[in-house]
Amino acid sequence: MKKGLANALTICRIALSVALLIPAAFSPAFFAIYALAGVTDMLDGYVARRTGTESDLGARLDSVADLALVVVCLAKILPAIAVPMWLWIWVGAIALVKVVNAVSGLVVEKRLVMPHTTANKVAGLVVFLVPFAMPLVGVTIPAIIACTIATFAAVQEGHLIRTGKAESSA
Repeated sequence: MKKGLANALTICRIALSVALLIPAAFSPAFFAIYALAGVTDMLDGYVARRTGTESDLGARLDSVADLALVVVCLAKILPAIAVPMWLWIWVGAIALVKVVNAVSGLVVEKRLVMPHTTANKVAGLVVFLVPFAMPLVGVTIPAIIACTIATFAAVQEGHLIRTGKAESSA
């Protein structure tokens, strides 16, 4: 069981992502499932490292699970909120920087490079917390905080990739 625990957690995140399609956005059930999905995201890599069961399959599975969670959350949350144009532009700019980073990694390293920097981890945590904050304070404040941190993380990631220091940043 030890060998497959990390991948089992990741597969649970995919199942939880699909389950998020059922409850209404911002409902107690939505937040419960979303929180469980977040816990599996935090635990799978930790468990893999602690048990020495890291694998290419696990890393790919983790990326698929992350993508599934993001896509489902966007599909559920975006129709339930009003997103100002400036926020769409800022998020688009961050996404563009991330795409440029990915292309740069392919050019510099001849492979897909996605550094797990502290800034990227903090950005991921803050972005994860945004839906919890929105019912309390609206979209603007959480979005500014998350986008500021994500912008820094994306710029830092690009710098590390282009200087060949991406691997030492984990």
